[in-house]
Amino acid sequence: MAPLVNSQREDMDRERRLTRPVFEAIAQAGLLRLWLPRSLNGWELSPASFMEVVEAAAALDGSIGWVVGNGGGMSRAGGYLPEAVAKRWFAPVDAFVVATNGAIGQAAPVEGGYKVTGRWPFASGIHHASLVAAACRVTEGRDEGRILMCYVPAEHAEIIDNWRVSGLRASGSCDYVLGDIFVPTEHSHDMLHPPATQPGVLYRWPSVSAYATTVSVVPLGIARGVLDTFITGLAARTRAGTSIALRDRELIQSEIGRAEALHAAARALMIAAMSELTSAIDDAGERLVRARAMYRSACTHAAESSIRVAEIVSAAAGAAAIWEEFPLERQVRDISAAAKHIAMSPNNYVVSGRICLGLDPGTPRF
Repeated sequence: MAPLVNSQREDMDRERRLTRPVFEAIAQAGLLRLWLPRSLNGWELSPASFMEVVEAAAALDGSIGWVVGNGGGMSRAGGYLPEAVAKRWFAPVDAFVVATNGAIGQAAPVEGGYKVTGRWPFASGIHHASLVAAACRVTEGRDEGRILMCYVPAEHAEIIDNWRVSGLRASGSCDYVLGDIFVPTEHSHDMLHPPATQPGVLYRWPSVSAYATTVSVVPLGIARGVLDTFITGLAARTRAGTSIALRDRELIQSEIGRAEALHAAARALMIAAMSELTSAIDDAGERLVRARAMYRSACTHAAESSIRVAEIVSAAAGAAAIWEEFPLERQVRDISAAAKHIAMSPNNYVVSGRICLGLDPGTPRF
C-alpha cells in the first residue's frame, strides 16, 4: 500500500481524513475484519497478531494505523451481536464500525428498543463508516443507568467537521450527533460486560481491555516507523561542515541502540501482558483483576516508550527532524497525538499501584 499512500498523502493531510482510494485499499486487504469472528468471514486474530498488523499499518502512516486499529478492532462487535444481525452488517468487505466512548449519550426506552440522542467526539474514520457504535446510558425503567453500546447506520449521524489538529490529521476523528434515532434492542448490547454470541476467547476478553488494545498498539507501530525512517533514510546523511555519516558516529550508534531496546522492551511487556490476560480469563478472580491492571499499565508504558523513541531519534536526526520532506516530522506529530488517548493515560499506573498495595482498583473501568 505504500505507493498508494504516498501518492495520496497531500490530499489526506488537506482533507483531514483518509481518501476513498486509501480506505478502499484498507478494506480490500481485510484490515477492517481483524477481530471479526471466523464464522462471519473475519480473521479473528489473537491480540498479539492483531498488534503486529496494526503496528505495520501505523509504521506506514499513523492515521492509517489509527483507523485500522479502531476499525479492525471494532469488528469484534460481530462477537456480541445476534448472529443474523452481524452476518448482515458485516457481509460487505468495507463494513466499518466507528465507535467512541468519549461521551455518553441517552437511550430512552421505547417499545422494541431505544431512542438514542447525543453527541460523541473522536469518531475516527467516520466519513467512511457504515455503522456508528454510540455509548448510551438508559434514562429510565428497569435498566435505568445501564450503559449500552447502540449501533446505528452511519447515514443517521450528523458529522461535525471539527477535526483540526496537528497529529493524526488524516484520521478524520470528528464529532458526530444523533438526534432521537430508534435503535432496536437487538442492535445494542451492554458496553462494559457484553455477553458473547461467539465462542472464541477473544470475545470473552474484558471489553475495556480490548478497546484499549485498538489504540495502544498504534504508538509502537509509529515508533517502528520512526526508527526505520532514520535507519534507511537519514543515517547516511552528514552534519553540516563534516564528511562523517551519522551512522558512523559513536554517539548516534549508542542512541539508536538505546531506542531499539526501549521499543523492544515495550513490545515485550505488551505481549506478555496480553498473554497473561488471556490465560487469566478462565481463572477469573484476583488473577484476572491483576492481569487487567497490568495490561493497562503496559498500554501506558508502550505509549511513553514510543514517545521516548521518537525524542531520541529526532535528536539524532538533527534539523532533518523538522522538514516536511522527511517522514520523521509527521511521525513525531502522530505519535504525540496518539499517546494522548485516555487508554494510555498515566492514571493506569494508579490502578496497578493500588492493587500492588493491597487496595481495591478504585474504578471498574480498567
